[in-house]
Amino acid sequence: MIVGYEPSSSSPFSSLLLAAYRSDQLEYVGSVGTGFKARQASDLRSLMDRVPWKRKEPPVPYEDKRNVVWIAPTLIAEIEYRAWTTNRQLRHASFKGL
Repeated sequence: MIVGYEPSSSSPFSSLLLAAYRSDQLEYVGSVGTGFKARQASDLRSLMDRVPWKRKEPPVPYEDKRNVVWIAPTLIAEIEYRAWTTNRQLRHASFKGL
């Protein structure tokens, strides 16, 4: 699930923040910043702008200090990746579509 994105001044976003269900809770699993075509990224940003996160706390526990725009976890992304890291993050993630 896409739960947020990092804004960019030169493109629709620099990367997407991802989450996956573990049991019945969403857990942050890393980000993806590659695999987007220009038109696809623009269309995806338009979709994300329609589902802002309106609560004070992020939709997933998140410790990093990056500038993130949180969105409601309603968009399911298809992500190709090499492996899971030991801290349950995606390794070498690439966006394939919604």
